[in-house]
Amino acid sequence: MTGSEERAHPRRAPESEPTTTPGAQVVGRVAAVLQAVATTEHGGSTAGIARRTGLTRPTAHRLLSALVHEGMLDRTPAGEWVLGFELTILGAVAAQRYPAQDLATPHLHMLAEATGESAFFSARRGDEVICLERAEGSFPVRSHVLHEGLRLPLGVASAGLAILGHLPEDQIEAALAATRQRRAELGTQHDDAHVRRLVGHVREHGWSLNPGRIVEGSWGMAAAVFDASGQPRYALSLTGIESRFRPARQRQLGAALLDQAHRLSTALRTGQATSPGPSVGR
Repeated sequence: MTGSEERAHPRRAPESEPTTTPGAQVVGRVAAVLQAVATTEHGGSTAGIARRTGLTRPTAHRLLSALVHEGMLDRTPAGEWVLGFELTILGAVAAQRYPAQDLATPHLHMLAEATGESAFFSARRGDEVICLERAEGSFPVRSHVLHEGLRLPLGVASAGLAILGHLPEDQIEAALAATRQRRAELGTQHDDAHVRRLVGHVREHGWSLNPGRIVEGSWGMAAAVFDASGQPRYALSLTGIESRFRPARQRQLGAALLDQAHRLSTALRTGQATSPGPSVGR
């Protein structure tokens, strides 16, 4: 893992964490290992996966090897652990029940094409936001903080901030309490006061701004996407270098994000793909 990836992946609870359901601890460890591998863009080492999950290295290696045997993972010639083909099959079946990503793809590409920045589609799961898909823009200098599979606590990146900004106050407080330790491990710039200030920005403007809070000089903006029940379940975001996110251009990028987020929310509500239409941003 890179330094920025390590900062974005605080260590999980240690493997001695108690459980009351027989077999639940093993299932939890397997799930943690799979999630840890998924968050590594080009594969993870045994030591890295052990650090990410809080498991001992022998335990991590034993679980990784068993998952390779079941086709859930593969191992590269360099010894890195990567997701296996069996997960592709399971994912393809599961995707039929969750059409959001397919509906999001044209809107994602419209944002990347219209702005020149890297565009991302992310989903909320519990108190985390997971990056599901990206589309690269034409601008040659890019930010490489986000990638598919990356999990971050709500309130850390622009996608999570956009989602938080559309939650009622009691849910915001619950999310802050649930993510406080993980956010603290990522730095004081992610404390409650900073998150609340950026949530206030979302409520004022409709879109979020992440001014280099994960990696200095790497900025992001996002707009929440609402599911069929009207809940802020997803987000569209743009990332790039700081000089591309000056205040005057923020307004243009924000308008583009809100436009595509509205179109995608409509598609999710109706179950029908909508045209991404023209977008602004350059």
